[in-house]
Amino acid sequence: MDQKKVMDQKKPFYITTAISYVNGSPHLGHAYEAILTDVVARFKRLDGHEVFFLTGTDEHGEKVATTAEKNGMKPGDFCDKTSAEFIQMTKDLNISNDGFIRTTEARHYKAAQELWNKIREKGDIYLGKYEGWYSVRDEAFFGEDELTDGDGGKKFAPSGAEVTWKEEPSYFFRLSAYTDKLLSYFKAHPEFIEPESRRNEVISFVSQEGGLKDLSVSRTSFDWGVPVPEDKDHIMYVWLDALTNYMTGVGYPDLESAAFKKFWPCDVHVIGKDITRFHTVFWPAFLMAADIPLPGQIFAHGFINVEGQKMSKSVGNVISPYDLVRDFGLDQTRYILMREVSHGQDGNFSRDHAVARMNGDLANSLGNLAQRTLSMIHKNCDEKIPEPGLLQDADKILLEQAHVTVLAGLREYYDRFMIHRALEDIMKLADEANIYIDHQAPWTLKKEGPARMGTVLYVLAETIRCLALMMLPVTPESAAKMLDQLDIPEAERDFSFISDAHKLKSGTPIHKPEGIFPRIVEEEPVKKATA
Repeated sequence: MDQKKVMDQKKPFYITTAISYVNGSPHLGHAYEAILTDVVARFKRLDGHEVFFLTGTDEHGEKVATTAEKNGMKPGDFCDKTSAEFIQMTKDLNISNDGFIRTTEARHYKAAQELWNKIREKGDIYLGKYEGWYSVRDEAFFGEDELTDGDGGKKFAPSGAEVTWKEEPSYFFRLSAYTDKLLSYFKAHPEFIEPESRRNEVISFVSQEGGLKDLSVSRTSFDWGVPVPEDKDHIMYVWLDALTNYMTGVGYPDLESAAFKKFWPCDVHVIGKDITRFHTVFWPAFLMAADIPLPGQIFAHGFINVEGQKMSKSVGNVISPYDLVRDFGLDQTRYILMREVSHGQDGNFSRDHAVARMNGDLANSLGNLAQRTLSMIHKNCDEKIPEPGLLQDADKILLEQAHVTVLAGLREYYDRFMIHRALEDIMKLADEANIYIDHQAPWTLKKEGPARMGTVLYVLAETIRCLALMMLPVTPESAAKMLDQLDIPEAERDFSFISDAHKLKSGTPIHKPEGIFPRIVEEEPVKKATA
């Protein structure tokens, strides 16, 4: 079947990261979220979906204005500088985003103000006065029951940020009117919030005694933000502004635009667990008020700890993604982050464990399998893919796994953001291939049964082809090099070609193979001389 027709039959897929706040430079958490989302977007493309992948920067709010002032810069100039760092990060980490949104763009002002107007027309925005405890760092108000007391009468939000008492005129969103609507939606759509632990937290929050309280959605104490339509004394609450980016990126407020009609509602927003409430309570309520369909899922991932501790400047364990790329390589860094962080849970980066994992999985299992197989073919089969003979049971079992079994499991794992399990299955297939080559011993068959040697090497090369295709979402550059060594055309590098119908063509010339995943050797620490 024509490949375009296959793609047209599959539902378009829209995925986003959260937009990164520009009060600081990119760190490992930003890199993890970008890579995680990128890996899923790449998988969906390879599986025949038309994908739109959006990321960007959140550039408004008091925290940004304050940070810019501390740096002796105007807010706009500060945002230009920091946003450029995030744009560069997407390039440096080989992120395949289709769009990058900045909330300071004119198109976004238009979108945010249109959403405001739709909610106001519904009667769910009204003018009042706000008094409450406010965290600049969280850009949020907190109830007294959510705070903890500190020294000197200070109070702190659940995030640990200090709060101050604020009183100012404010427009309010009738969030209280959506308590039951949200709970009903969560019950009817349990997949809306993942993982389950986050869903339970959100349901507990929405179900609190007395229900949800109305939400302050404007500020007058500073002016760095999207102006409230028809009341320039107020700017929009940064979260109402920021969350709208997901629609701005696909053409909102033009509901008839090709992009909006094709990709909205978004399939999944990938976010950090610390901003779950904003995305799973405020965002769906805003959309309900504006009569706009809700996204399919909010996936809230965990944080990355270092050697068992939360990353902290005071502890001195903050890791830059660039440090990992420098020390291990880009694809190796992408792999270790995806392999070591379980579904929605906090992950732990341990350097020793990371090196052992990359050497064990990439260098020894997958890399060595490809290197020794293709080297034998190049040396013993006239530098061409050999002709297979009659397949034995061991051959059929390995090829069935490569062509059918593993990919079916990968689809389920990727849909559930269980990338670590998907990679585990891929490496199990590589291990099975290594067991197969040891049992079949083609180096012995070279003398005792050269025809059988050709069959064994063909089965191994075909398995390597499938493994390389499966690894494209996570290690795109390295997997592409592996496919290059097998002379696989660019047009045949998607999952529709993982099948017996598209197996390797015997007689295809191959170049002398080179190692794809070099073994990482850490320098031993220098021991101090003793007297």
